[in-house]
Amino acid sequence: MIRILLIDDHTLFRSGVKALLQRQSDFEVVGEASDGLEGVKLVEQVDADVVLLDVDMPSMNGREALEQIRETHPDLAVLMLTVSEDCETLGECLKLGARGYLLKKIDQDFLLRSIRAAYNGDSVISPQMMTKFVNRLADPEAGRTRPAQGQDPAVLTRRERQTLAWLARGVSNKEIARALNLAESTVKVHVQSILRKLNLSSRVQAAIYAIEHKIDKDL
Repeated sequence: MIRILLIDDHTLFRSGVKALLQRQSDFEVVGEASDGLEGVKLVEQVDADVVLLDVDMPSMNGREALEQIRETHPDLAVLMLTVSEDCETLGECLKLGARGYLLKKIDQDFLLRSIRAAYNGDSVISPQMMTKFVNRLADPEAGRTRPAQGQDPAVLTRRERQTLAWLARGVSNKEIARALNLAESTVKVHVQSILRKLNLSSRVQAAIYAIEHKIDKDL
C-alpha cells in the first residue's frame, strides 16, 4: 500500500482527492491537514510514503512546509499541487526537493500515475508546466541558462530515445515498460544509460532535455 498524506486548505478539493485515492486498491490515505503548519506536525505523527502538498495555504504556505518536511524527512516524496502556473514557484519547489509539481487541473489518471511514480522515486511535472519551465529557462532575456544541455541526442539508441520520450510525460518505469513491452529492469538500465550518455543528473532534467530537443514528439 502507498500511504498518502493530504495537505490542502480547500476542504472540497481535499475531499474529492481523498475519495479518488480511496477507490484505488494500492492507496491508503493516512491523514489530512488544512494548512501547512498542521501538515508539518502531521508528518511527524503518521507514517506516509507520499505527501500531496498545496502551494498556497494560510498559516504556513506550501514552500515553507516543504522546506521543513525535507529537513526532517529527506526521503519522503512530496508532490506539490497548485493552481499557479508560475515558473518561479516551480523552480523554488524543485530546489527545495519536491518530487513533483502538478497543476490541479490535471486529469485523475495523471494524478494517480504521478503518485505511483513519486513513490517509485521518479520526478513528475505537469506537461504544460514542463513546457513553460523549459521556455522560461531557455529565454536569454531572462538571464538564465538552459538546465539540461547535455550531449548530442545522436548518442542515444532508438530504444533509449523512445524511453526518453516517455520520460517527458512523467511516467514511471513500470508504465514505460508496459508501453514498450520491456521488462521494468530493462527500462531502468535504459534510464541510467540516458542520464550517463547525456550527462544529466535526474529524470526531470531528462524530461526537460527531451522537450528541448523535441524527442518527446517521437511517440
